[in-house]
Amino acid sequence: MLRVEARTTLGATSGFTLDAVLETPAGSCLALAGPSGAGKSTLLRIAAGLLRPAHGSVTCGDEVWLDTTTDQEIAPERRRCGYVFQDYALFGHMPVWQNVAYGLRGMKRAERRRRAIELLERFGIGALADARPRTLSGGERQRVALARALAPQPRALLLDEPLSALDARTRASASRELATVLRDSGVPALLVTHDFTEAAVLGDRVAVIDGGRIVQSGTAGELAASPASAFVADFTGAVVLTGVAHDGPGDLTVVELDGGGTATSTDRRTGPVAMSVHPWEIALEPAGTHEESSMQNRLEAEVLTVTQVGNRVRVGLAAPQPLVAEITGAALGGLHLAPGVRVAATWKATATRLVSL
Repeated sequence: MLRVEARTTLGATSGFTLDAVLETPAGSCLALAGPSGAGKSTLLRIAAGLLRPAHGSVTCGDEVWLDTTTDQEIAPERRRCGYVFQDYALFGHMPVWQNVAYGLRGMKRAERRRRAIELLERFGIGALADARPRTLSGGERQRVALARALAPQPRALLLDEPLSALDARTRASASRELATVLRDSGVPALLVTHDFTEAAVLGDRVAVIDGGRIVQSGTAGELAASPASAFVADFTGAVVLTGVAHDGPGDLTVVELDGGGTATSTDRRTGPVAMSVHPWEIALEPAGTHEESSMQNRLEAEVLTVTQVGNRVRVGLAAPQPLVAEITGAALGGLHLAPGVRVAATWKATATRLVSL
């Protein structure tokens, strides 16, 4: 189990306060996700021993790496952390195998090379052992960095936005490989990212941080299905609308939306609320029509953008509040969507979450 607790003020002028507790068991990955400046990388540096908080502790298994109450602290090089930096920080003047073997002190050269190549082969790049990092692709450099982090058999893995240096074509395959490595490592892993999708793929659990505090944690599915705040809903990729809720017919809640229009939800709330619905729950139909369906919610809108994303299409919409729908290519063809076209956005009350403001 890796446990990090920190409470500290960062920056003499900003007054930014970090106050968070993280825990992840052995063989599990906790993805710490949030926007830039939320405190993600600071917590990672505290875990690694690169930054000391005013108050806090870091433990890994039965080892105490930091305890500010007793002034106990283990130096970074003695914490046996495998650290993967955003840009991988490979040594350009060394061949790949020497990069991987860098942390293997106290071994003969032949044994260090054998161990390094064994790890490189595990990642499918054993043939690159004598290559220089500058000749490698982004995905290959990532695998070298991971092999180097695992070489000393670390007590914990720390990963600072490990996919951010990759291009879009490489990122999908690299994320699958990384997820497999994290599952197989057997050590606790703490990963920071600003991308919720990346957190969902790589983390067994996700902790969302904002303004130096953990605002919600759980599985990615739990966070997406039941966001604790409008911020979490927006961060998970949901459309967020605001309004005032009151009791509706039956078991429904009716929300009078800011800017005009109404929508319903099966969640029970009253007063000011944020309403969230995922883009893939929103269907589109031509304006002026009203097809028979189970969609209780309907808003007239104008198409702003049409963007192909893989085998789906994201449609930006101008309504009293901005909307985004995600539809199939087949649905796009039937609607003849283009900027300026009027449509109706529809979705179910059961797909709509409410949080109080």
